[in-house]
Amino acid sequence: MSSTVGNVLKLSIFGESHSPAIGCSLDGLPAGIPIDMDALQTFLERRAPGRSKTATERNEADRPEILSGIHEGVTDGAPFAAIIRNANTRSKDYEGLRSVPRPGHADYPARIKFGNWHDVAGGGHFSGRLTAPLCIVGGIALQALASLGITVAAHIASLGPDGIADEGLDELALDESQLARLRVRAFPTISSEAEARMTQAILDARASKDSIGGIIECAAYGVPAGIGDPMFDGLENRIARLAFGIPAVKGVDFGAGFAAAYLKGSENNDPYRIIDGAISTESNNAGGILGGISTGMPLIWQMAVKPTPSIAAPQKSVDMDAMQDAELVVHGRHDPCIVPRAVPVAEAVCALALLDALLEDGRFPQPDPQVMQDC
Repeated sequence: MSSTVGNVLKLSIFGESHSPAIGCSLDGLPAGIPIDMDALQTFLERRAPGRSKTATERNEADRPEILSGIHEGVTDGAPFAAIIRNANTRSKDYEGLRSVPRPGHADYPARIKFGNWHDVAGGGHFSGRLTAPLCIVGGIALQALASLGITVAAHIASLGPDGIADEGLDELALDESQLARLRVRAFPTISSEAEARMTQAILDARASKDSIGGIIECAAYGVPAGIGDPMFDGLENRIARLAFGIPAVKGVDFGAGFAAAYLKGSENNDPYRIIDGAISTESNNAGGILGGISTGMPLIWQMAVKPTPSIAAPQKSVDMDAMQDAELVVHGRHDPCIVPRAVPVAEAVCALALLDALLEDGRFPQPDPQVMQDC
């Protein structure tokens, strides 16, 4: 099993949902980046469980223990490593899933792949719990990008079978008023009306012992033109590769995405104009990327998150040991909707992909030797 990704930034995620700890290592992180640990903790708490009535009741502090790579608040050039200790686990809730798999979960294919040696408690290495260490390194990447004037923000674009919609992020320029609303709202929407309707939809799903999914929109503002590569290392490829490492993500698109298939070329093309002395486009159906390379416009992408497969309602399954049909009732504490907690994870993977591409293109500044000497 390999959980490693990256070109310049080599990321590895380890641990399981109910193992003593989960963690990450990151090679290639430049020296000299100041890290605000309080800001990092605040970012991690946006993803952490047990923080709201719409999330699982499992409560974890999600406070990272930095093992290496940061010295006196600044990255030191050594491989970065950190862990988060698991505390609030109830492994007995998952007894029986080794023989009777959850529909919509990885229980069955994991048994075939790993010969039934895999850890099923809490979903093991397939759990969304593993997005916590992903957010540690993603939070650091967000701070590194901010030093270059790049801002990454995400929100719930739509939720549930009724498609409850939020106001969309500005696709042409950073709108500070939108980001200000996102920063002060615990629920990740721009619109307060959308927050109220989405919250109720999640609570209704929980009451009916079911779950719902949704779509997360993410934007990166301030990305310079010319970052990325054609073919297999384009910005879309890099972001999608990381996004599909998030459990429950079933689709990723950029700009107009699949809707572009229903447009004419004259409608889909983004006309170039000179605006304030710089090359811009009048629209952004491309999502800020053409040929795998950034255009200088905001990078806009979306990811589709499926409904949480662990639901309290009875479901049809099979007993793999007895080879007969069975009914399954899932026990334990689960999110009726994973979408709100996945929003910061979208920001994390976007930031990691962008930082990796910037480093590969030599567009991230080297640390000032005098500054390092002073440290």
